Amino acid sequence: MSATTLSPADVKTEIKDDGRIPLRGHLRHTGALVRRNLLWIRQDPESMFDALLMPVVFTLLFVYVFGGSIGQALGGGQDGYVQYVIPGMIAMMSMTLSQGVGTGFSQDFNSGVMDRFRSLPIGRGSVLFAKVSVELVRMLFATTVLMIVAVLVGFDINSWPGLFAAVGLAAVFASSIMWVFLTLGVILKNAQSVQAMGFLVLFPLQFGSSIFAPTASMPGWLQAFTDYNPLSTLADAARGLMVGGPVAHDLWVTLGWSVAITAVMAPVAIHKFRTKS
Repeated sequence: MSATTLSPADVKTEIKDDGRIPLRGHLRHTGALVRRNLLWIRQDPESMFDALLMPVVFTLLFVYVFGGSIGQALGGGQDGYVQYVIPGMIAMMSMTLSQGVGTGFSQDFNSGVMDRFRSLPIGRGSVLFAKVSVELVRMLFATTVLMIVAVLVGFDINSWPGLFAAVGLAAVFASSIMWVFLTLGVILKNAQSVQAMGFLVLFPLQFGSSIFAPTASMPGWLQAFTDYNPLSTLADAARGLMVGGPVAHDLWVTLGWSVAITAVMAPVAIHKFRTKS
């Protein structure tokens, strides 16, 4: 099997009389498409460069350029800022790398791969679920790189269960955001447009949050925005889980955002994919 096609054996399944594909068929199709996407990454390892380099560059940038001044304001110096920013970086990775699913989806449309998929008797949702699954693998890889660099710059892992819980929460939130970018990948004409739109969404959400600095010194109107920004609640929940502090409120708010975004955007993405001409 090539990286861009599926063999008939991969899509063969029992189709019910009314044309519906049973759950078992959807799962088989999703598995085959996940394998296809992983094979594509193996043939194009450069596609992992962002997941490899982004955690390194951003960690070193914020720790060594901003860590001294912001850490001093926090009362713990650069070492204190490392403990503050690394959980926030996990939240940032979940949002930033989610954009890749939209650009990749758009490229597949423009290259004709999606025309091939839509000509096969496979569940339309399986194509999208496979994309989300592989992007989550990329996100987990980037998070692993982030934590390796974090330990090297002095981050103390106080709770391994808390670390795994924070990564799991970030993965749940990332999977919801990916449906937004999948929708953009369907409705926008090219990957550059998806990337530009993603930047307009990501930039204010990331910097108008508690990821890189506390929000107490921000203007009142901006604090009001950060209070409802899911990246703030995700970063604060990860901070509480990994370093210590209150968790429950931020955890439930983040989960609520994740469920709401998925409930709204997943059906929209699947519908747009099915009806795209």
